[in-house]
Formats: sequence, C-alpha cells, structure tokens
Amino acid sequence: MSEISRTELFLGFLKIGLLGFGEAGQRFAEDFVKAGLGDVTVYSRSAAADWKSNKIVGSMVHGAVAPESFTSAFGAVIDHASPARQYEEAGLDARGIVAMALAALGIGPGDEVILPSYVCSAPWQAVQRVGAHARLVDIEPDTFQIDTGLARAAITSKTRAIIVPHLFGLPADLTALERLGVPLIEDCAQTLGALEQGRPVGSAGVLTVCSFYANKLLCAGEGGMVLSNDSVLLERARALREYDGAPALNPLASNLKMSDMQAAVGVAQLARLPELIARRVCLARQYHEALAGAAVTLPAVPSGRSHVYYRFVVRLSRIRSASDELSQCIGRLERQGMQCRKPVFRSLHRYLGLEGFSGSEAAEDTALSVPLYPALADDEAAQICLAMRNEWRRE
Repeated sequence: MSEISRTELFLGFLKIGLLGFGEAGQRFAEDFVKAGLGDVTVYSRSAAADWKSNKIVGSMVHGAVAPESFTSAFGAVIDHASPARQYEEAGLDARGIVAMALAALGIGPGDEVILPSYVCSAPWQAVQRVGAHARLVDIEPDTFQIDTGLARAAITSKTRAIIVPHLFGLPADLTALERLGVPLIEDCAQTLGALEQGRPVGSAGVLTVCSFYANKLLCAGEGGMVLSNDSVLLERARALREYDGAPALNPLASNLKMSDMQAAVGVAQLARLPELIARRVCLARQYHEALAGAAVTLPAVPSGRSHVYYRFVVRLSRIRSASDELSQCIGRLERQGMQCRKPVFRSLHRYLGLEGFSGSEAAEDTALSVPLYPALADDEAAQICLAMRNEWRRE
C-alpha cells in the first residue's frame, strides 16, 4: 500500500463529500481507492465501498441537507416502533445532548441525578454542566445495566431524574425502573432497535437521547438527538438548542445544531439501520456458537429483552490478578490479529475515589469487547472465532 498520511485521508474524505457523486466525485473516489484507501482499516474499506456504490446520497452534491430532513427521517424510523414520540435534534456531543435534556427538565443546583458508575464520563459531565449532583449506583453483574434495587435505595427528596444508559445493545430493566416513580432519561445510542417487554428502547423515558458519534449504532459522524412526547419539554429543548433569533436572552442557550453534512450522512445511515443491526445479530450468533462451552462468560439476554449487539462483551472466567490478566489476554489476541478493548475505560466511581461498587469493578477488571461490526467480512469473523476458541478453550 502506498503511504497515505492522516491529513491526506481527511482531505480525501472531505473532497468526496464536497464533490458528492457527480462524475468528478466518482472518479476521485475510484482514484482514492486505487491509491490504497481501501487497505487502511476495515472501516475505511466499508466507507470506500459505500462511496463507490452511491450509498451516501447525492445531497452533498448540492451542498446541503437541512437537519430537519434528518429529524423527520429519524422520527419516521422510531415511530414505526414507538408512536407519538416527537423529535428535536442537537449537534455537538453526547455530553451536550444529555445536558440539554437535564436542563429541559429544569434540573440544576441542589438537584440530584442517579446514574450508573459503569459508563463513559459524558453523563456525569452533563450533570456537572447543569450544576446538579450525580449520585452513582452500581450495575447488575450479569447484564452491565443499572441496578434497579440500588437506584431505588439512592432516591432522596432531591432526586429529579435517573439517567439510563442501555449498554452494549441490551436494554436496561425499564419495567422495574418505571416503578420507581422518577423521570427517566434513556440513552439509546448503543441500543437503537432493541426491545424490552415488546416495546422499543426510547419509549419509556420522559426524555430520550441518542448520540450519532462515529462509533455508534447510527453514525452521522457527530451530533445527537433529544426525543420526547412532551411538547413542553421539547419547546424548552428548542430554546436551548440555539441562541440566535430568540425572543429573549437565555444564558443557558448554546449552539447545538447539527451540520448539513452530519444530517446527510445520518439520512444515508438510517436507510441501512435494519440491515446493519441484522448483520450484528448474525455475527453475535456465530460468536455464541463458536464459544459454546468455552471458559468465558457470554453476553446475557434476560427474558423479555432483545439484544442488537452494539458490542459483544465477554467476561474472563479465569482471573488471577484482575487487570493484569485482562491486559495479557488483550496482548495475546492482538498477536493473532484480533484487536480487543475494555468496553468502559474506567468506572466513574474510580475517577472520584468512591468505594462500594463491586459490580462495576468486576466488569472493569474482567469485561472484554471483541470485534463486531457490520463491515466485518465472513473470513474475518471466522478468524476471530478461531482466535477466541484458542484463547478460551477449557483446560
């Protein structure tokens, strides 16, 4: 493969986006692939194939797709499973859209928000942004989801909301969480399309957020969306989304609008969402079959819930020195051409120096995310299955 710098890659992506799929854009895409783009990573191979086959729609030829078009299209997809939800998009990052949801609920200084410790830092940062206090709780050891019993015990007179991140493609126990009587903010970035007791994730929360970052189930490069069936909350969210053109000054308002390019990519990805999820589930089935009887704990799927396998997370069964063993396992698999990662880099309670989170600590020390994504080729999946069997065969 010829040498291609990161800058050249970026400029190539940008040029394709600006040219769209006219004759010039098609020629450039083909030339870029010939130059070696398709050999950089599995992700770039998939992207190059999409560009050549015109799957990222010609909206970029004309330079704009209104974010509202993406909002409407996303709403239509979610409405298919969850009628009566309304939609309002936001740009920037997961922290920004969660903070918007919290602010729309009127949460601020003196209020408390419950969330699990075993999650990325974005929800905690969002709580800090609105000036509230985050009360961390532990997770269920077998599902990685927020522990409902511990959430119940953490409720005080100051509790205003529970943030429910549905991790790795599996819904949390929404039925039990609803019984707590506290407003839920669902985070569906990793679990779009999954069901809990026959209803889709995102349909139980008073507000639902979804990030469209590059590695999420639905990718628009960046940005996100806030969903609700409460028109008052949506109006508050709209008032926070942008500061220009408002009838009055709002010190909490920001610039949270998605760009046209993000919306264009999102529209293209929406059309493929069922196909992408189906491929994930197919690969997960292969992994389950390959690891049947292996010395590793496979992803659990409790009765009444479906899994869309945003990540395929296993637990090491033989742990001698916790994180050291996990690191050694990652190294051995990498030498077989298989890149694995910890699904959550560090639990929030460890950042904050808190104790009493045994479920989160066990997950952090033993959980491993193995490669699973729609662009994974059959021969690559077979190689991964072989490497996993070799690593975790029972002695």
